[in-house]
Amino acid sequence: MGSGKRKILSNKVYLYLTEFFAGMSVMAVELGASRLLAPYFSSSQIVWTIIIGTIMIAMALGNIYGGRAADKNPDPDKLYGRIVLAAIWIALIPALGKYVIIGISAVMIFSVNHMFLIWAAFAACMVVFVFPLFLLGTVTPSLVKFTVEDLGDSGKTVGMLNAFNTIGSIIGTFVPTFVTIPAVGTSITFLIFAGILLALAILYFLSPRGDKGKKEEKKGQEEKKKDPETKAEVSQDGNGEAKVEASKNSKNAAKVIIGIIIFVVSCFAGASDSFAFWEADLTYEGESVYNYLQVREDEKRVYLSTNVLFGVQSVYEKDGSLTGMYYDYAMAAPYMAGIKEKHGLDMLILGMGTGTYATQCKRFFTADNDPSFRGINVEGVEIDEDITRLAREYFHLSEDIPVWTYDGRAFLNAMDRTYDVIMVDAYQDITIPFQMSSVEFFTLVKDHLNPGGVMVVNMNMRGQDGDEEGITFALSQTIGSIFPNCYVVDVPGTTNRELFASENEAMLEDMARNLKQEAQPQMLAMMQRVTDQMERYEVKRRNADGENGAEGEIYSVMTDDQAPVELLGMQVIDELIADEVGYYKKIYKEGGLKALLRAFEF
Repeated sequence: MGSGKRKILSNKVYLYLTEFFAGMSVMAVELGASRLLAPYFSSSQIVWTIIIGTIMIAMALGNIYGGRAADKNPDPDKLYGRIVLAAIWIALIPALGKYVIIGISAVMIFSVNHMFLIWAAFAACMVVFVFPLFLLGTVTPSLVKFTVEDLGDSGKTVGMLNAFNTIGSIIGTFVPTFVTIPAVGTSITFLIFAGILLALAILYFLSPRGDKGKKEEKKGQEEKKKDPETKAEVSQDGNGEAKVEASKNSKNAAKVIIGIIIFVVSCFAGASDSFAFWEADLTYEGESVYNYLQVREDEKRVYLSTNVLFGVQSVYEKDGSLTGMYYDYAMAAPYMAGIKEKHGLDMLILGMGTGTYATQCKRFFTADNDPSFRGINVEGVEIDEDITRLAREYFHLSEDIPVWTYDGRAFLNAMDRTYDVIMVDAYQDITIPFQMSSVEFFTLVKDHLNPGGVMVVNMNMRGQDGDEEGITFALSQTIGSIFPNCYVVDVPGTTNRELFASENEAMLEDMARNLKQEAQPQMLAMMQRVTDQMERYEVKRRNADGENGAEGEIYSVMTDDQAPVELLGMQVIDELIADEVGYYKKIYKEGGLKALLRAFEF
C-alpha cells in the first residue's frame, strides 16, 4: 500500500497549471525550433511543414504512451519525472542543438543527392525536438487519470484540462514571437521555458505526502499485528515498503538535483545567441522577428547573411566602387528608363535589404555638372526593420533615403504613386515569398510603373542552362506573361540572374542612347559587359498536345493560388549542393574519412 498522494495534487488548480504550462512549452519549443533551424535550412513553408509534422508525431505518440502508462501505473511521480526530463532536454538544446544540426547537415550533404533541405531538416527535428515533446505529450492523459474522481463530472474536468492546454498554447505562441525571441533571443527562450517546466516539477516533488494514505497504511499494519501468525509478515512488508518508498524518493531527488545542475550549466553554456559558432570575428550576429542576421567584414567589404549555410545576401564596397555583383548589372535599368534624357527619375526598391543598390544608384547617377539634372529619387521597402537598422549602421545607407517597414506587395496595394524603375529583390533568406512571385503581384508592379518604366528582378537561384523546372524559369515565365519585353543577363561567378521587363519595346535602344551621355568610365565599362551578355527572353509555350509551340499557352506561370516557390527553389539548391560537394564526395569515396579531413586541412 502506498504512502498517499502528495497534498499538492488535491488542488486542481495546480493540475490545470501543469496542463497550461505544458501546452505553452510545446508551442514555445515549436517556434524556437523554427528559429533554430531557419539560419541553416531557411524559414520556408517546407521547413515549417517538417517542424509541425514531426511535433504532431511526437505529441501523438506521447498521448498514446501517457494514457497506457497512467492506466498501468497511476503514479504522479512518473509524470512529473518525465516533465523533469523534458525540461533537461529543452535546456540542453541551446548548448548542443546547433552542433547536432551542423553534424546532421554534414552527414546529409554527403549521403543524400536529392531533397537535402527536407531530409536534413527532418532528421534535425527528429533528433533535437521529438523526445521532449513526446514527454510533454504524456501530460494530458496522465492528468486526466489523476484529476477525474467521479465519472459524473469527467466531461467537465477533461474540458477544463483541454481549455488550460489550449490557452497555454495560445500564450506560448505569442510570447516567444513578440516578447522573448526579439528581446533575449532563441537560446534564452528555450532556457526560460525549460526553467518553467523544471520549477513546476520541483514544486510537486517538494510537496509533502497526504495524511490519508499514511493513516490507511498505519491502520492496515495495526490490524495485522493483532494476529500473531502474521506478525513477522507485517514486519517484513512494512520494512520492504519503506525501503521501496525510500528508494523511490531518492530517485526523484536525484532527477531534480540533476535537472537543476544541467539547467544551471546550460544557462551559461547555452546562453550564446551565436549560430555560426565557428566564426570568431563576426561584426554582428543577432535575430529579428523575421531573420537570423550576421554581419562580417574584411578590409574591402561588409557582408550581410541571413542564412548560415547558403551564401551572402548583401555586399558593400568600402571604397565606394562597384561590387562586380548583381547590383552593378541591375543598374542598367535606369538607363533603360531614360535617366539621362529625363534628367533624373523615381525608383522604388522592394526588398531594400542593406541598401547597396540604392547607395550605388545615388552615388553614380549624379548631376555631372548638369544643372537641369534633378537626380535620382530612391525609396525602399523592407519588412525587417532590424535589417534597415544594420544598413544605416554598417552599410552606410544614407539617412535621406526613406525606407518603409512594410511587406512589398502590401505597400504597392496601399500606394497610388508610380515610378520609373521598380527593383524587386525580395528574397527571404534563400527563398522568395510566394505572394511576390505571382501573376497578380507582377501585374501590380506594372500598374505602378510610369510610361516607359522598367522593372528589374533579381533572381538568386539560377539553375542549369535549359532548366525548365527551377524557380528562375518559373519566375521568368510568369513575368513574361505580363510584360511583352523581357531581357535577362546572368551574373558571372554567381547564381544570380537579372531580368529587365517593360512595356517599352525600345528599352534597349533607350539604354544605348542614354549611355552615350554617360561620362563615367567605370560605369561605361560595366554597362558594356551587361550589354554584351544580355539576351531577350522569349516565353515558352505549350500546345494542347503537350509539345512546345509558338502558338500555345505560356506554361509554368505562378499565381496566388499556385506558386510552389519552395519546391522549385529546393530543386536548384540540390543542384548547387551537388556542384559544391561533388569534389569532396569523390575524395571521400576514393580515400575515406582521412583523405576528406586532409582536404579540409583539419
